[in-house]
Amino acid sequence: MLLLTGAACSSAPTSAPNVAKSAPAVPPEYQAAAQSVLGDESEVLLSGDLAHNGHIQLLIVNRLLKMPKNVVPGLFVSRAAIVEKDTGDWHEIFLADEHLKNSDGFLAGTPLTPVTDWRLHYEQQPTGLAMYFTPLQQPGTERPVTIEVRWNPAAKRYQSLDRDFKHFLHETPSLGPTPEFLMKQ
Repeated sequence: MLLLTGAACSSAPTSAPNVAKSAPAVPPEYQAAAQSVLGDESEVLLSGDLAHNGHIQLLIVNRLLKMPKNVVPGLFVSRAAIVEKDTGDWHEIFLADEHLKNSDGFLAGTPLTPVTDWRLHYEQQPTGLAMYFTPLQQPGTERPVTIEVRWNPAAKRYQSLDRDFKHFLHETPSLGPTPEFLMKQ
């Protein structure tokens, strides 16, 4: 049986090794792009070729300043965005604010009622960045539904997936019900 004990050999104070790792510094260009999209409170979570499409992208968020009560800890955001650098300029290609949107419209599965706070989980997969958005509160629902958003290489944009997380879904230009027109006969 091996018993390990430790004893101080001198009266001089000892310092513990620094085990906390600090996040890598965000380049000023990336922070400037983040602030231009989401304001001064923006935070760059990820950067690089997130979609594996050959372009630099940034995942930017506005964290909630106050933690919600009675929820499991996680990453809570009021807004999130992805910007992409193309020919020297940054372009917003995905936005999660009150709804989930890309350049072609609202993502399928987006709640009709505005969402003020999201739980965001993300992971870098072999096919690219996967993001999971769950509304913290969604009126009229017992349990909010999580929406997965990934880069669709065929459509060349971020899109939501079906409930089985297998097939990409198309966007819609508006969230309201489709107007019905009565034709005069």
